[in-house]
Amino acid sequence: MEQVFAPWRIDWVERPDKNADVEGCVFCDLPAQDADRENNLVARADDAYVLLNNYPYNPGHAMVIPREHTGDYRDLDDASLLAKERLVQRTIDAMDAALGPDGYNVGYNLGGGAAGGSIDDHLHAHVVPRWSGDTNFMPVVGDTKVIVEAVTETYDRLHAAFADQDGVREEGDDRAVVVT
Repeated sequence: MEQVFAPWRIDWVERPDKNADVEGCVFCDLPAQDADRENNLVARADDAYVLLNNYPYNPGHAMVIPREHTGDYRDLDDASLLAKERLVQRTIDAMDAALGPDGYNVGYNLGGGAAGGSIDDHLHAHVVPRWSGDTNFMPVVGDTKVIVEAVTETYDRLHAAFADQDGVREEGDDRAVVVT
């Protein structure tokens, strides 16, 4: 088995000032703001929403976040759990249409810092598109991760792909696509 050693990520994981500029829960606050595009909130449903990661592992790295505030996966009620997982499916469909990856990593960092998560009091699913050969010598040897597309460009592509899905409502380029 090949392994990729990424020791520089520990600085991000262990930083002492995690989300120091945010009062309360950033994942509860973002969908209430009127700045979807600015916040990279690309799609929303009644019980969950899709947010592009500001520090992506790969272009298109998104998080599907339930509106219910909990850090414990077992606390989600059935409606929230189903809505979030259905939105994970739609996110994969949108990524297929917009980005055409070869595969995906989908997962959770549960249990706080020990699991590698930087926000542990509001759970979220990471959806990371993957391409064959997307890890190269740069992060391994050069201590540098190459992200080949700006998050704003990815936002435009995923926004358009969500807008093309059935059962959605588009409210403008600067607003998240509403999944009904």
